[in-house]
Parts: sequence; C-alpha cells; structure tokens
Amino acid sequence: MKKQKKISTILIYLVLILVTITMLFPFVWMLSSSLKLDKDIFTFPIQWIPKEPQWDNYKNIWTRIPLAIFIKNTAKITLIVTFLQLLTSSFAAYAFSKLHFKGKDILFMAYIATIAVPWQAYMVPQFIMMRSFGLNNTHLAIILLQAFSAFGVFMMRQFYQGIPDSLIEAARIDGMNDYQIYAKIMLPLSKPGLSTLTIFTFVNTWNDFLGPLLYLTRDNLKTIQIGLRMFITQYSAEYSLIMAASVVVLIPVLVVFLSLQKYFVQGVAATGVKG
Repeated sequence: MKKQKKISTILIYLVLILVTITMLFPFVWMLSSSLKLDKDIFTFPIQWIPKEPQWDNYKNIWTRIPLAIFIKNTAKITLIVTFLQLLTSSFAAYAFSKLHFKGKDILFMAYIATIAVPWQAYMVPQFIMMRSFGLNNTHLAIILLQAFSAFGVFMMRQFYQGIPDSLIEAARIDGMNDYQIYAKIMLPLSKPGLSTLTIFTFVNTWNDFLGPLLYLTRDNLKTIQIGLRMFITQYSAEYSLIMAASVVVLIPVLVVFLSLQKYFVQGVAATGVKG
C-alpha cells in the first residue's frame, strides 16, 4: 500500500514538473530570442543560449520607439483603474453581502449577468458614447469604462460572505455606521480578496490591447501593447526587439504577482468555498 502511494506521488510530481516546463517554455524562448539577431530566432534546433548575446537589443528598444512614454501611460492607466476597481467592487460587494434592501438579489443577478456579455458586443455603442462626451483620444475614456467590474463585485461578495454577520451587528451596537464598518472591519479582513482582485485587474489592464487601440491614436497617449506593434513594419517584423520589449514589459506583472501571491492563493480558496 505504501509502495503504491509512493508511486502515485512520484507520478503526480512528474506530471506537475512536465506541466511547469510546458508553461515556462514560451517565456524562456522569449528571453532567449531577445538576445539574438532576427535571423537566428527561428533556427532549428533552438539555440537556448546565444553564442553572441545581442545586449544592444535592450538599448535599441528605448530609441526605436518612445517606450518610456508608453510604459508611463500604461502604468498611469493601470494604477488608476486598479485603485478604482478595488474601491467600487469592494464597496458594492459590501452592500450586496451585508446590507438588506428591496430588490437586492434581483439587482445583483442582473449586474452579474453582464459578465456573460462579451465586450465586443457593445464596444461600438461605448465608443460612440465616449465620443459624444468628447472623451475620444483621452486616457479618461479607458479609465471610466474600466473603473467598474461585475466580476470584481462577484468575487468580493463571495469573500465577504465568509465574514460573520454577528461581527457586523456587534459593530453597529457599538455605534459604527456602515461606512465605518466597511473601512475599519471589512477592508482589513479582506486582504486576500483585495490582493486577488488587484492581480486580476492589474494584469488585464496592463495587457489590454483592443481598448487603447480604439480610443488612443496619438503617439503620446498610446500604451505599451500598442507600442509593441511599432516594431512590425509593412514588410517585416523586428522580432528580437519585440521580444526584448516584451521582457521589459513583463517585469511589472511579475513583481505584482510575486508580491501578492501569498494572499492570491488564500483569496482564490476563500472566494471558491464561500456562498
């Protein structure tokens, strides 16, 4: 029996190692390609460690396109959107989970049902609306459209469901109003949920391509995802520069994820079991 258990454990670890290698393969290839010449990127067999690393690729990406401006714009939009989503999602989730008002469940279900509607189905009406407001070609248009998240409300509500109602009632007896309960009790207890939402929102906003492509046309307003397309000309693509820029762009995402991964695991587990 012990032998079978040991064999099954070894098999599980082998499968996990294989899956990990498969998932890391594109990133290792991207890092290797960023140090090669274009003609060497697609050679087979793959040369994982270049004989003559092209470190100039990491210098050229800052001069060939205004990469610093693109990163600044992306960071600005991402940080503002992430903050607003954390605020609006956690605040609405508190109302849906701990307050009692007429039509709460119907309103919640109607709001959550919007998750099933793909953005492509209503992006044209949204664009027309933003243009009528005079917000076309501004960062504000993207920020306003992404400041609210039905998924974020759903996730935070699931997390809040795990906080005992008796704790809320005790706070009300002590004279605290709902704003104080939200700020002094709910938020401090919801670090895993907030961290999980931070990762999802940060990654999605940082990597957003279609939104900025629709609303931003001036170079000084563009984000990094649009900027990467500038390495693609009419007749060819500078893949080595694309890979080098992609490595640089990936660093903030890795920093955010690694710094919050502890709470991320707790948040996913909590929101998955609470109902």
